[in-house]
Amino acid sequence: MLEPLRQGLPPLDPAAVSDAASCALPARYEAVGEARRFTRRTLDQWDMGDRFDDVCLVVSELVTNALRHGLPANNACAGGREPPVRLHLMRWTERLVCAVRDPSHDSPVARETDDFSAESGRGLFLVDSFSDSWGWHPLAGALNGKVVWALFRLPRTGSPHGE
Repeated sequence: MLEPLRQGLPPLDPAAVSDAASCALPARYEAVGEARRFTRRTLDQWDMGDRFDDVCLVVSELVTNALRHGLPANNACAGGREPPVRLHLMRWTERLVCAVRDPSHDSPVARETDDFSAESGRGLFLVDSFSDSWGWHPLAGALNGKVVWALFRLPRTGSPHGE
């Protein structure tokens, strides 16, 4: 089990965010494809299409984990309630954060495995490998559950070679 981790997460002051987008995802595995399409459209709008491959892989893993491990066994949404999984993309000048919210209070669990041919169990390893940092934190107030996030550092605008 992982302890809540906020290290490396930019301030969540909405005034400091350059761009933000979010989408609700239904409690079905087709939502992973919807999340990828939403991410592609959003990154293209932000002129960040060159980051799509890494960001999309991480978004896919975070959404898959939320659907697989973050939903109760009877994950049908009651009429009128918000879908249980939500994807947020937030961009600061030099950082992009992908955050996936789900209703579970359980912390993410990174599995130790030497079997790289296994078809599951490597999601958080991939998130760790392709993002600059990641973590999670429980939600407070009226929101239930947790947010698992991944951070990508962006090159400074106008500096040669992204330095």
